[in-house]
Formats: sequence, C-alpha cells, structure tokens
Amino acid sequence: MSRLTLRLPTSLHRQLEELATGEAVSLNQYIVFALTRQATLAYTVQAVPEKAIAEQRASYTALLQNLGESSFEQIQKTLNERKPAKTERGLTPEVINRLKKRMKEKR
Repeated sequence: MSRLTLRLPTSLHRQLEELATGEAVSLNQYIVFALTRQATLAYTVQAVPEKAIAEQRASYTALLQNLGESSFEQIQKTLNERKPAKTERGLTPEVINRLKKRMKEKR
C-alpha cells in the first residue's frame, strides 16, 4: 500500500471527519472509500433517460436540417482532414460486445 500526503482546507477536513464518524469508520477509510467510488464512476456505464434521448434526437435532427447538403468531394475532404482517435486501452471488440449485451438485457 502506498502513502499520500495532501493539504486540505480545514472546512473540508472537518466535513470528511464528520462523514467518517457518521459511517463509523476512520477518516482514512472514508477517504479511500470516497476516492474509490469516484474513480469507479468514471468507468461506469450510466443509463440515459428516455427523455434525454428524445431531446438529443430532436437536437440532432434539427442540426442535420440546418446543415444543408455537401458534395461527395466535400465530405471526402473533411474525412481526410480529421485526426485519428486513439482507442482506449482495454476497449476491445469483446468488451464492446459484452457492454452491448448488458445494455440490451437492461431494456
């Protein structure tokens, strides 16, 4: 296990102590829990509410209607100018297929 020293504002330190006391754990345990929870959320797939999906579709449709039309040459030029995106480490086709399967199961 590694050690990390950091400076906290007094008010935040007090708040964390109160939260730890409320959970009946040490301040260290509470901070590790809070950081773990936050780090996990960054990698958690969240379901999007139907209303938000409908709003995104409406916004996208409106955007498409305002764009007009482009020639094949214009589209090809734009595609050729884009920067390639780096694939996230660990995001293999197998992982993507498992995520798609889980999403279908939750519907």
